Amino acid sequence: MRQIYLIPNIITAFGLACGLFVVFKVNLSDPSAGAYELLYSSALLLLLAAFADLLDGAVARIIHAESEFGILFDSLADTISFGVAPSVLFLKSLSLENGSGLSFFAVLGAMLYTICGVLRLVRFNLKTQETKGDKERVKEQNKNFTGLPIPAAAAGAVSVNLFLNSFFFKAWFPHFSHFIKAIGLTCFMILIGYLMICKWKFPSLKTFHFRVPSFHLILFTVLIAIFIIYGIFYYLPIILIIGSLGYILTGCLLTIIRLIAGKKSKTLVDFEPDSDEREL
Repeated sequence: MRQIYLIPNIITAFGLACGLFVVFKVNLSDPSAGAYELLYSSALLLLLAAFADLLDGAVARIIHAESEFGILFDSLADTISFGVAPSVLFLKSLSLENGSGLSFFAVLGAMLYTICGVLRLVRFNLKTQETKGDKERVKEQNKNFTGLPIPAAAAGAVSVNLFLNSFFFKAWFPHFSHFIKAIGLTCFMILIGYLMICKWKFPSLKTFHFRVPSFHLILFTVLIAIFIIYGIFYYLPIILIIGSLGYILTGCLLTIIRLIAGKKSKTLVDFEPDSDEREL
């Protein structure tokens, strides 16, 4: 039985190793080296970490190897890979002068992002413990996420940073100020941090069910995979920012529509933001 339980934890350890490698790579990199190359390689590693984070839970459920140790280990790994690594990348890419007001603001944004990510994971673990054994509450909780999931937050933070340092952005906006870029990135990090701890709902992939014939589903999956792989090799900054911001904006838009519709309406009732009383 211990060998079965070891399988998802090995996958989690692989994701953690990817996140740690990003942090160590950033600290050992030459300050004179290009920020885009560092962000590009780090983004690929964090994509591997995100895939491992998705895979370990799925494998644990399939082989019935879920455990308290695995849940805690997964949360700690996510803290490093998606909470600390994006902040370290963010500060390294800006290369700001120490002691300046702008550097203080950037450090503040990075710290807020990481702290909010940790709080997001703690809240998720507490809710998981509360609903343990209650199938109805587990089913309700799996419909969506309360607050932006930390892997999606990391994807958004890294993708925007990578895109602003890419040759695509420099070609379209050749005279974009470094000061404005630093301010904009810092504000975005703070915004992403807030979305992680807010009560807004974001869709879970588990809730998407498509009634499609198996042959069509396989063909559609292969075509999507080809486009994604091609995009990763040649247009990673664009693919990553479209995918991450598309998910974030979709969750925000669905919640806003629900707030406008009101509690009496049945429109997008699953995206009703949690109240403070319900969480307490």
